[in-house]
Amino acid sequence: MIKKISTTLLVLCLVVLNSCKLDLLDNPNAVTTSNTDINYLLNQIELSYAGHFNSLSDPGMRLTRMLNQGSAIYDNAVSPGNFDGAWTTAYAAILTDVKTIIPLAEKAELFVHAGIARTLRASVLINLVDAFGDVPYTEAIDPTNFNPGVDAGATIYKSALAELDEAIKNFAATSKAGATNDLLYAGNADSWTRFANTLKLKVYLNMRLTDAAGSTTAINSLIAGGKLISTATQNFAFKFGSNLTNPDTRHPRYGGQYSSTGGGDYQSNSYMGTLYSSKGFPDPRIRYYFYRQTIKNPTDVNALRCVNNSKPAHYSDSDVFCLPSTVGYWGRDHLSNEGIPPDGLLRTAWGVYPAGGSFDNDAGVPVSLGAGGGGAGIHPIMMRSFVDFMLAESALTLGTTGVAKDLLKSAIEKSMADVRTLALGTNEAGKIATFEAASGTVWATEVTKYVTKVLADYDAATTNSQKLNVIGTEYWLALHGNGIESYNLYRRTGKPSNQQPALDPSPGGFPRSYYYPASYITRNAKAVQKANVTTSVFWDNNPAGMLK
Repeated sequence: MIKKISTTLLVLCLVVLNSCKLDLLDNPNAVTTSNTDINYLLNQIELSYAGHFNSLSDPGMRLTRMLNQGSAIYDNAVSPGNFDGAWTTAYAAILTDVKTIIPLAEKAELFVHAGIARTLRASVLINLVDAFGDVPYTEAIDPTNFNPGVDAGATIYKSALAELDEAIKNFAATSKAGATNDLLYAGNADSWTRFANTLKLKVYLNMRLTDAAGSTTAINSLIAGGKLISTATQNFAFKFGSNLTNPDTRHPRYGGQYSSTGGGDYQSNSYMGTLYSSKGFPDPRIRYYFYRQTIKNPTDVNALRCVNNSKPAHYSDSDVFCLPSTVGYWGRDHLSNEGIPPDGLLRTAWGVYPAGGSFDNDAGVPVSLGAGGGGAGIHPIMMRSFVDFMLAESALTLGTTGVAKDLLKSAIEKSMADVRTLALGTNEAGKIATFEAASGTVWATEVTKYVTKVLADYDAATTNSQKLNVIGTEYWLALHGNGIESYNLYRRTGKPSNQQPALDPSPGGFPRSYYYPASYITRNAKAVQKANVTTSVFWDNNPAGMLK
């Protein structure tokens, strides 16, 4: 049938003496410079970027014990087949669309559009290097080159920094129209400038291990410039809605767990245990991060097999095992790959932050479709608290401007405030108020108690490594929902130290980068798979075997 239609069209073209042009290689659905609505294309780039963040955040959360990793050994945790989607989204969607939109935007003097596209491209390139190491860039996105070679990670970092500088110039230029449909900052050029500068801070902090002097100078310059993310309105977070269909605008973690049958992610026993008991009292954020579907610990081995098991011999006395508390926090231990019992309406679920789930008011009832915030959560991509944690680390390790302890205090307070603000902006606000009134909980008092404890621990630390562990642990706890930065933090600092071991005493070496995707290896003649996942990215020169 297709052949008949094509022949008919060709004859018709000849009859009317080339009045129509037929190119059988044209894809009628492809984005081209002649059929592009620049605002829709910008939105598509931003939507793809949200997917990119989620796909690379997931393995980072699992490796750093923020979520359960459902593999017994590290090699399986970062299998090449796990990253095809992340790779395709980065190259076939975001980088391709950015290459299309920038010349269109600059020709039309829509400089904010161009700056946004450049900033997101830089962010994607940085994330690809941090995840995989050396990746294609200069030869990529070329329709005539099916086998692009890789660029060195350090070279791509330099390109990303240059791209961010160009983006900042775009934001400073006078545009003929604003990017009012921008899904992240509503076209606010100042906020985008701050995000671009904050990405530079992230890059220089990663590179402090290989170029301490250069990072110190660059970070001090960024601090002096006063254009980093610092307020709640400047938080770089992708916001989700509560619409179920046409389209489904809910947070993906919510969509995967809040249904009539539950299921979804197993939370990390290690992470929940740290939040629940490491300070001697629960972290004020724990009821916002997690929702317990039961407030009693299981005793049935058919529901939770480990309840009858002894703690593995290679665990220390301080390591959480099986159940992190006595009140129903039901997750899994690191690298636990046991089967899935019918516990979908029992295991601890994502809470109101960041997934838009339910606030934990001790109700202990199962999740359901539409419960809690209905999925109106966020991807916390770069929050103001993250900036202060990075600056605290930088002040301690490099001696950059600022007092590490003061920055640590500010970071925790900002994290607490942003968690609560998001929750009070959802349908859970009434539930939170009722719970606090009934229980006598005063949020400000709980936050002050927590901050006082952390600062006392910081003062009690006698070495910079111990102080860095306090900063790193608090950053890890504030990063809930962001595995990209927790993975960077862990490789850069080795903190938090003494993470929960794998259940298997011999899980293999900790992944210092991910395997290249299977689709890239099989389709690119120049691609060479890594020998193992202990291969570090260029900025990670920490000792082999440092991470577990």
